[in-house]
Amino acid sequence: MYPFGITHGRYAVYALLTVLLAIQAESKDLPMCKESDYHFEYTECDVLGSRWRVAVPNKPNTCTSLPDPAKGTQCTFSCNTGEFLDMRVQECQKCAAGTYSLGTGVAFDEWDTLPPGFVAHGVNLDAGDIYMNCSNSTWTPRGDFIASNTDECTSTLSYAVNLKKPGSVSFQYLYPDSSIFFEFYVQNDQCQSSEEQSSWMKSTDNDWGSHYVPLSSGSNVLYWRTTGFAINGNSAKPILLRNIAIAGVAYTSECFPCKAGTYSAEPGASRCAPCPANSYSHKGATACQECDKDQYSGIGSGECLTRPPCNETDYFYTHTPCDANRTTQLMYKWIEPKICSEVAIGGVQLPASGQMERCPPCNPGFFMNNASVCQPCAHGFYSNGTVCSECSAGTEPVVGYEYKWWNRMPSNMRSSVYSSDYSDSQRTTAWEVAGEYVYTTPGDMETGYMMLTLSVPGYSSPQANRELSRITFVFETKCTASCILLFMAGVSERNNVVVESWRGTNGKQSYSYIIKSNSTVSFTWGFQRHGMHTTESQYSSDFAKLYSLSISNVIGGVASQCRHCALGGSSQGQGSTCVPCRPGHYMLEGTGVCKACPPNSIVRAEQQVGPEACVRCGPNTYPNKAHSTCLSDCKLTVSQRDGVVVETLHYDFSPLSNVTMAHSTPRFTSRGLKYFQQFSIALCGGERRAMARCVDNITESRKELSGYACQSTIVPSDVRGQTVVSSQPFSIGDNLMGVTTETTLGDISSPADNFPKETTIPDVIFYYRGSETTQACRKGRSTTIRLRCDPSAIGNDLISLPSKCSEGTCDGCSFHLLWLSRHACPLCSERHYKKIESACIQGIMRTTYVWQQPLHCYGGVTLPPQTVSACVTLDFWLKFGVSIGSVAALLLISLSCYFWKRTRKLEYKYSKLMMTAGEKEECELPAADSCAIMEGEDAEDELIYLTKKSFFGKIKSFSRERTSDGFDSVPLKSSSGMEMEMS
Repeated sequence: MYPFGITHGRYAVYALLTVLLAIQAESKDLPMCKESDYHFEYTECDVLGSRWRVAVPNKPNTCTSLPDPAKGTQCTFSCNTGEFLDMRVQECQKCAAGTYSLGTGVAFDEWDTLPPGFVAHGVNLDAGDIYMNCSNSTWTPRGDFIASNTDECTSTLSYAVNLKKPGSVSFQYLYPDSSIFFEFYVQNDQCQSSEEQSSWMKSTDNDWGSHYVPLSSGSNVLYWRTTGFAINGNSAKPILLRNIAIAGVAYTSECFPCKAGTYSAEPGASRCAPCPANSYSHKGATACQECDKDQYSGIGSGECLTRPPCNETDYFYTHTPCDANRTTQLMYKWIEPKICSEVAIGGVQLPASGQMERCPPCNPGFFMNNASVCQPCAHGFYSNGTVCSECSAGTEPVVGYEYKWWNRMPSNMRSSVYSSDYSDSQRTTAWEVAGEYVYTTPGDMETGYMMLTLSVPGYSSPQANRELSRITFVFETKCTASCILLFMAGVSERNNVVVESWRGTNGKQSYSYIIKSNSTVSFTWGFQRHGMHTTESQYSSDFAKLYSLSISNVIGGVASQCRHCALGGSSQGQGSTCVPCRPGHYMLEGTGVCKACPPNSIVRAEQQVGPEACVRCGPNTYPNKAHSTCLSDCKLTVSQRDGVVVETLHYDFSPLSNVTMAHSTPRFTSRGLKYFQQFSIALCGGERRAMARCVDNITESRKELSGYACQSTIVPSDVRGQTVVSSQPFSIGDNLMGVTTETTLGDISSPADNFPKETTIPDVIFYYRGSETTQACRKGRSTTIRLRCDPSAIGNDLISLPSKCSEGTCDGCSFHLLWLSRHACPLCSERHYKKIESACIQGIMRTTYVWQQPLHCYGGVTLPPQTVSACVTLDFWLKFGVSIGSVAALLLISLSCYFWKRTRKLEYKYSKLMMTAGEKEECELPAADSCAIMEGEDAEDELIYLTKKSFFGKIKSFSRERTSDGFDSVPLKSSSGMEMEMS
């Protein structure tokens, strides 16, 4: 235990005091310290919240006799805004004029150098295959603000602060480019961050935004972190910070002087006020000084500039509102704020105003009252800008906004200026009305953006099969260099995203944009004359003109026409109301009658009147229930001719219907950052199928779109909480146009030379069309996906891009992909396999079925199982054959012997007969021929033959008829041909 009950914190203070007394004892020869030789500081707070005030010399060992330590104020003590803590008396005092104080906070509004406590550094990128030295890619002070890096390095700006009580941090930032990833987060002394103290920042587009985060007491480390992704060769715009204020510190012992261009006239100021236009001030000023007459300055300027001579680009013309006589006056006005001088050498005077012109009619949907003021027609009425007329029975008004006359700026449109040098611009003249158009006024605003913003309250619920809304405008640009016109849409002016852009001179043309979200209620046109700052006004005459503008289905809109509609309720009489046609029906023009579209058709969302509203679905597709889009059930049947044979192929792509990702080959930025294009594909499926999604996760807006196919740019990243960064998503296939084996469908083609093949199996091609049109792709983007049979493809299916177009497209409008898969093969059938019969082994024969090779099918029928059948072996048939052969041989030999013996016997008898006939006289008449054996003629011969009879002979002898004398009766033919019977 410490003496006198001193705690650990108090003991540290006691030790510090002892050291100071020892130093004083050793410095008796030094002069006495003056108030200017030292300053006061507080020691660390102890566990009871107490502290000591001690005097610290400004330079060590220069003086002696410092004031004794004194008990300080409680650690929670603080001063109000506009005050500081006077350490000599330990009381709060008001700040003097020309200075300011936040009381319990600190502010950083000057960035000539990096303020003490701030640390800026770049993080080197070591991705294995590449290494980037990012030591020079840091935040850079630029006077009124600090700017981030714009390359692919990660740069961090940090500031550590110890708060004695809960406080906050606030700052202003400009985040104009989504090609940079920007986040702000806070960590405590354990390097832990909470969700409410971390944030992906919203882009600000064309103005400074503010951000506020509450802080907890204790240690807090603030981080501003950026990573650039300038992947398309475009230079990204840096993120800017200014006016960082931190509240929650225990006290401030001094007041901050007002920076140049600001002042504080009274003591106790919490902020310094900016000097008005045409005045200036130096640092710590209590008042602003007026500029000379031949000089000028903007608001908050620290110096005055010489006024240049006026010229034709310093004024513009406009029209006054119509008067009671329905005339308007042509007026010339100086561009404000006016900085030029008419009396300077070479200066021009403002042209005379007052020329009277006839007022144009009101815009469609409005009428001109007796006071020559345009007012909207009542609900159910329409007009062409003159007189309101009621819509007839069976019709309904087409509600929206339509502007074609510009005598005054519409109440829901406003003009503003955004300076690209990231400073607040005091110029207020940007777009002005000029009767037949609204245009960008001339001037020296060459790098700034001249903004025109239209705001709408929302959209009425569209009828079935109809689009939510559509905005159409006619414009023209004239440029001598690289001017650009941007069209942006989104939630608000500060959160709009670029939809389309046009560079250089563009002739008068029309552009339409389909609005798909109820949250898209703000539209902005921005015109920039040149991207690089120049000392001379070379492009001041460049301009953009907006001739007409219309937006449909707006809540609270007016009608310029009526359209026929189908009637519900009573047929045509009173009380009938307009109802939409049933799905799959269109309306006959000039009537309220709905007629069914041809089979297998959908109805155009933007055009539902007339037969042309019907669109037939492409080959092998069918309409959904609402008849608003065409679908594929992932099944296909095609016929293929193989010589003279026509075969039918059946396909089932259902296994490929899930959302699938594909990537292009890697590409690299100038700094070596790797990136690639990612394709998300939802090939086919029913109405409730999962769609392909592409997102932008760089900004807090998280832009997301879906469809059959979309593309986004992917950058592998180690940014906090992100493994990859996805940006610049766009759709390449919203509608399925058809599925076929043909290489052309309508105006979309899939060249065969993109993906050469060797097999005879046809590729199945899915054709898609994107609904979004661009300046380069006026018909919208299109996509073809070839499905090629590859039975060997297992695991991950292979999706490739054309070798000559590494990003899937050669023109930016037509995209082509090849999908190798076994599920892209025709379904197998009986003709794809054959049977093989085995030899008969031990009375058993096996039949096996195998696929025909090479195999060009998958799925479908399966191979029949092996079958077993009984059979007779070759040994049995051989033995049986040998046995039958042996029996047949014996029988043949027996028969041969029998007939041989029979023949010999007949020959003998014949010979005897011929010998008998030869002994007779020639004159004698021939006796009757006889083959009979006379009695006793040849007994011995008969005995010879009888003793030698065979078995068959014996059988035959028993069956032979005999005469009464015991001799056989043998019929013989005589020489005369007559038969004689010898007995």
